[in-house]
Amino acid sequence: MNDSLASDTVSLYAAHAKIYARAVKGRFVQWRHAAVWLTQIVFYGLPWLSWNGRPAVLFELGSRRFYIFDLVLYPQDFIYLTALLLLSAYSLFFFTAVAGRLWCGYACPQTVYTEIFMAVERRLEGDRAQRMKLDAAPWSAAKLLRKGGKQAAWIAIALWTGFSFAGYFTPIRELGAAALALELGPWQTFWVLFYAFATWGNAGFMREQVCKYMCPYARFQSAMFDRDTLIISYDTKRGEPRGARLRKGDPAAATQGACVDCTLCVQVCPTGIDIRKGLQYECIGCAACIDVCDGVMDKMDYPRGLIRYATQNGIAQQWTREQMFRRVLRPRVLIYTAIMVLVVAAFAASLALRTPFRVDVVRDRGALARLVDDGRVENVYRLQLMNALESPQRFRIEVDGLAGVVVSAPRAEVQVGPTEARWVPVAVQLPPETAASLGSGAHPLRFTITRLADAAGGAVEVHEKSTFVVPR
Repeated sequence: MNDSLASDTVSLYAAHAKIYARAVKGRFVQWRHAAVWLTQIVFYGLPWLSWNGRPAVLFELGSRRFYIFDLVLYPQDFIYLTALLLLSAYSLFFFTAVAGRLWCGYACPQTVYTEIFMAVERRLEGDRAQRMKLDAAPWSAAKLLRKGGKQAAWIAIALWTGFSFAGYFTPIRELGAAALALELGPWQTFWVLFYAFATWGNAGFMREQVCKYMCPYARFQSAMFDRDTLIISYDTKRGEPRGARLRKGDPAAATQGACVDCTLCVQVCPTGIDIRKGLQYECIGCAACIDVCDGVMDKMDYPRGLIRYATQNGIAQQWTREQMFRRVLRPRVLIYTAIMVLVVAAFAASLALRTPFRVDVVRDRGALARLVDDGRVENVYRLQLMNALESPQRFRIEVDGLAGVVVSAPRAEVQVGPTEARWVPVAVQLPPETAASLGSGAHPLRFTITRLADAAGGAVEVHEKSTFVVPR
C-alpha cells in the first residue's frame, strides 16, 4: 500500500539548477554596459551633488520637504508624483508595445545589479566553464579565497548601495560622518542594511528567480505585446533543421538550416531559456543570444540575424526590416504617445505656473465663533504658509466676501523663512450689522494671501475659500 502511494507521488516543485551565464561580446552587450554605467553614475552621484548649499536631491521625511534641484516640494504637491508615475507607466507601455522588455533588459535595477555582481564573479572565479569547475571541486584554500573574495566584494558593493540609498533621505556627508563615528541612528542603520541585504540577495543569489517568479511584469507583459511588437526571435524557417556541420559549409547542400546547434544562445542567457523554443515569459530581452549567435554566424560565414529583433508577423511573412519598422506606428503606439505628450505638457505647464508658496486654511475647532468688543463676531483660523523658495518671503493676509470683514490679529503681514512651513493664527472679525443681516450659520469667505515683491520676484496672489460662522 505504501509502495503504491509512493510510486504515485508527484513532486510539486522542480529542483532549481544553478545558471552559469557565459560572457559574451557584441553591440547589445555594449548598450547594456552603457546603461549600467549611466544609471549607476546617476544613482551613486546624485546624493553627493551640492545645490544651493544642500544635496541636489534630498527627501527630508521628518520635515516633509523634498528638494529636487531648484524645486522644493511638499506633501501637498502629490500631483507631481502622480504625473511622474503616469509618465513612467505609459513609457513602459510604449516601449513594451514597440520593442518588448527593453526596460528589463537594459535599465531594470535587478538587471543592472546582476550585471555588476556577475562582472565581479567572472573577475574572481572565471567564465562559465571555470565557475562550474570551481563549484564542483572540493573545498581548498584557493577555492575559499576565491569564494570569500567574491562575497567580500559583493557585500562591499551592497553596503555602498544601501549607504547611497539612505543618502537620498539624509544628507550623505552627514551620513558618512555619522557612519565613520559609529553614530548612525537606528532608522538610518536599518535602511542601509536592509537595502544592502536586498541588493546582495537579489543580485548575488536570486538573480533570474526574481525575474521569473517575483516580478509581476513578466506575467502581464503579454497583454502589451501584439504580432507587430519587436521581440527577440529565432528564425525557425532559416534555422531548422539544426545540426552540427563543418565550418563555412553550405547548409543548403547538407539539407540543414543555419543553426549549428552549438547551444551558445542558451549558455549566455541569464534566465537559462532556449530562445529557439519561441517567445517565453522568462525572456528579459537582454539580447545576449543575438550577440553570441551573430558571432557564430560570422565564423560560419553565414548572414547574421538567425536570432534578431523581429516581429511575429515579420518572421512569419519574411518581411524586411523596413517592412517591420513601418508597422511600428500602429494605433496602440500612437495612443501611448499621445497620452505621454499630454502628461509631459501638463507637467511642464504646471511647474512653469507653480506659485512660490502654498496655503492651507484650517478653522480653529476650539472656537468656531465668539462675540468680542462692540458686538463684533470673531472667527479664528489657522493658515499654513509653505515657502517653496530657498529665500525668506513676506506675505500679506486679507479677507473679503463679506461686508466690513477684516483681519484683526495677530497681524496682517508675516514673514516665512526659506523652505519653512509656518502655521499662522488669524482672527477675522465681522461688524454686528453685517452679522445681523446675514443671520446665523456659515457664510462663504475668501482669504487672499499676497507674496510681497522682493529681489526674488514680483508679487503673487493665492486665493483660498473658507466659511465664516455667525452664531445664533
